[in-house]
Amino acid sequence: MRKCCLLNFLVLCFFLWNYQFSFAQTVNSDKTNNYQQVFVKTDNFGASYLDSLENTLKKTQNDSLYFLILNDLSYYWHTRNLKTALNFTNTGLKKAIAKEDTLWQGRFQITQGAILLRMEKLDSAYLVLEDAKKKVKEKDLPFLNTQLGYVFERKGEIDRAADFALESLDLGKKLNDDKAIALAYSDLSNLFWKQSKYVKGLEYGLKSVEIFEQRGINDLDYDFTLYVVGNNYLELKEYDKALNFYEHSIAIGERYGFYNNLSDVYISLVDLYAYLGEFEKASLSGVNAIKYAQLLDNDFMLMRSWLSVGKLQNLQGKYESAITSLQKCIEIATADFGDEFYLNQAYDLLGKAYAGNHQYKKAYAAFEKYDKLKNQIFTAEADQRISLLQTEFEVAQKETTIGLQRTKLNQQRVQQTFVLIIAGLLLLLLIVLYKTFQNNRKKNKLLERQNQEKEFLLKEIHHRVKNNLEIVSSLLALQSARINDPKVIEAMKETQNRVHSMSMIHQKLYQGKDLATIEMKDYFTNLGNYIINAFGAQDRVEVVCHMDELELDIDIALPVGLIVNELLTNALKHAFPSNERGLVTISIKEVASCLVLEVSDNGVGQIQKRNIPGQGFGTQLIQLLTHQLDGKMTQDLNQGTSVSFKFYLNKAA
Repeated sequence: MRKCCLLNFLVLCFFLWNYQFSFAQTVNSDKTNNYQQVFVKTDNFGASYLDSLENTLKKTQNDSLYFLILNDLSYYWHTRNLKTALNFTNTGLKKAIAKEDTLWQGRFQITQGAILLRMEKLDSAYLVLEDAKKKVKEKDLPFLNTQLGYVFERKGEIDRAADFALESLDLGKKLNDDKAIALAYSDLSNLFWKQSKYVKGLEYGLKSVEIFEQRGINDLDYDFTLYVVGNNYLELKEYDKALNFYEHSIAIGERYGFYNNLSDVYISLVDLYAYLGEFEKASLSGVNAIKYAQLLDNDFMLMRSWLSVGKLQNLQGKYESAITSLQKCIEIATADFGDEFYLNQAYDLLGKAYAGNHQYKKAYAAFEKYDKLKNQIFTAEADQRISLLQTEFEVAQKETTIGLQRTKLNQQRVQQTFVLIIAGLLLLLLIVLYKTFQNNRKKNKLLERQNQEKEFLLKEIHHRVKNNLEIVSSLLALQSARINDPKVIEAMKETQNRVHSMSMIHQKLYQGKDLATIEMKDYFTNLGNYIINAFGAQDRVEVVCHMDELELDIDIALPVGLIVNELLTNALKHAFPSNERGLVTISIKEVASCLVLEVSDNGVGQIQKRNIPGQGFGTQLIQLLTHQLDGKMTQDLNQGTSVSFKFYLNKAA
């Protein structure tokens, strides 16, 4: 009796120790980062991991940590059983709504969408994922887009699926998220494979594998990528390489219990071994594909598994067995199954099985369904197949083939006539296009010549305006030389500077490439040098342009140039008395839809300028030009003088 009690006590202790150990593996004692998230910080995803995670969840008090663990539990259950995964997801969604936590509502919706699309509820998955977009953060979007891509891939809209993969790739690069980049490359590889572009698919798949292996974590998506690369190698008939990738994928899938990927790989292995003529291995792979699809409780995988088995049996000539397998496949695919790509294959193979078994009526019916599902993609191929079966059926009923041969001949004649008509129309279209091209070319040459002439005339006009302004400036200089009054001389000199500032604008226009805009940094530099030289202050005052290159329309550049001219003149007259050294800074930049201009100096500022009149002609001119540009002016006279302007570009124009 004592031995029995002691044994029970030891078993209980071992159980408690093992439970605490599994909890410790999941959650560390470090409160700041206490959750060892699987496939992010660890790949310890054993058979009992999800049970351990569920036990950990019960002990968690913090809401954010609770939601994180529950979401991981929901998502990784979908690798083993979809219904269980959906139950956990719905629980998390209800709790997030109760807590009014919008972010976690969105994240649980992403997981819900991932599960629903694998349960063939494609429309529901799409609506849930679109709603989640408004709630989650940018870092969640690559994974969300991946799931949306899967929805459209399943619907057969490969182009839209590719758009989502490319969007995930851009986001991954923007966020520096290696996992998102690798997953996007993996999705593109799979889409190229579906489009029969196997070389391109292999290229993207190998890029994805390289990034996953650099991360050093064997997760669900890395496992899937190995499978996709194997598919591309298989279609390129590089069977040894395909087998290596499939076996690697199976090793990871069996280690972690990724039933979805395992079923996928075994389906492909059926085809691989069939190509190699190893039918026993192919049959065993089909059994394994069905086994893992049933464990996952995934009708889509189960349907594809029976499809691969039926295809193999057709190749072996086991038509009755193939009919049974393919009928199971079609029974699983309900009316709203959502994936006509595989369903039409099922009817195609079923038709071949019936034909091989001499059941021509049933074969004809199967091919009719195949033809409807295929729509207009492979109509010609389907028609040929149906015509052939009709012929065989009529031969079996001992009917002659003369009428059918005549029908075929008539069809060929109609096709030939149709081809000739199309060829004639295309030839006519090419002639019209050629004539149109010639006419457009002549028009373009004429327009180009006219543009060159107009450009030359505009440059000539600006050149003459510049010359006329220079003459005005020279006349002012000659006139001022005959005047003795210092105030009049100063006024003449300022007017001369204003005329020169306008002259420089027109000079820039006819010398530059653009006849409508002025590059302001170079203009301000030349204007500053001219005014300093005019005042003879080149040895003591420096003008600096702290700005990037900026192009302005002439209607804005001209008044702005005059404003800067007045401010530079004012600085040289008043900011540095007694021939002091100084610095004048000019800057102009675009901020939103505004133009910000600032001219500042490190001169005497407000203290020594308080007696200077404020209503001179220069000041009035600045105010007038500012009003013309619908701008605002502010001054700061505490340390030197700084005058700032803010012009609204849309109004100034």
